[in-house]
Amino acid sequence: MATARRTTQALRELLARCSTKCHRRASPSSSCSSAPASFSTLRGATSSPASRCGRLLPAPSAAAAAVRAQTRSLASTAARGGAAGPGATDDEDDSEGEAQEWAVEWEDSEDEGVEPEVILPPPPPPPPPPRRLAALSSNQLVLQIGDGGDGGGVVLRDVKWGERALAAAQEVLADHFGDDFAMFAFKVSPKGYVYVRIDKLTTRYGCPGVEEIEKFNRLYKQKLDEIIERGEIPLDLAIEVSSPGAERLLKVPEDLDRFKDMAMRLQYHVEDGDDLVPKQNLLKDGIFLLESVDAQAEHCVWKLADVKENRAEAGKGRPLNRKQRDWRLQTSFKAVKKVTLYLDSN
Repeated sequence: MATARRTTQALRELLARCSTKCHRRASPSSSCSSAPASFSTLRGATSSPASRCGRLLPAPSAAAAAVRAQTRSLASTAARGGAAGPGATDDEDDSEGEAQEWAVEWEDSEDEGVEPEVILPPPPPPPPPPRRLAALSSNQLVLQIGDGGDGGGVVLRDVKWGERALAAAQEVLADHFGDDFAMFAFKVSPKGYVYVRIDKLTTRYGCPGVEEIEKFNRLYKQKLDEIIERGEIPLDLAIEVSSPGAERLLKVPEDLDRFKDMAMRLQYHVEDGDDLVPKQNLLKDGIFLLESVDAQAEHCVWKLADVKENRAEAGKGRPLNRKQRDWRLQTSFKAVKKVTLYLDSN
């Protein structure tokens, strides 16, 4: 038991000795003036304070290494139980356990400055993106003649102020634009939205310029503000002014002569004599040029357009053959299901 106690006391004294801050000795008298107070707890020390300081602190790095080696040696001896012997009592076992605990704590604190590796858990997976409904493209929308959009026409939807808003748009066109402008489509909604599509008759696809669309939008808004102030329209309106799309639906026969020099995609029903074949699988389409229109007989004649899709039937890189150039298609007005401008004319 006495041996274990001495071991424990020695460890504590070494810890106290290492934690005491001693400056390097400048002279024998000045460096050791505080040594008796710093090392007054050490037992069995026979040397003078001055010689003790000179022996313990030859240099900061050497002193630390010497103390560390001595401490670990004592700690290892205490941990092996060599000081207690086989006949140690319970008190000696407690003292040895305490000494071992001090030794472990000291060795842990005197590790070679290596920080313990911190293993972080992996980050949680990101949340799945919100599901969104895919917007329909213009090709997926079902266009119809007179739908108030790219099918043209006027749609008022039984809105009470719709007639007055339509009349205001027509007044702006008549007062500030020439005869080459026309209203292609007009549509209103009960929630106060007004959609106007302006057609310019002198351009290839019927599209006005950006400046012309902005001018109409400004003048039409001023007109509607005056009407709202007079109480003729009971609410503020949101206005959208645009040009008809290049793939807009063409009216048969009204628009055919205007675009007769351009390739058109024609969708038509196959006719058997004077009657239409009712089967849906006999609905055909192709890319044609208009050759003639007979308004009295209510039919039109088409020829194949010289475009890539039609030339592919003659062979790669070859022009339309003579049979294709001479072929003609005659359809009645009622057999025509849909006509749009064909944009890719390569």
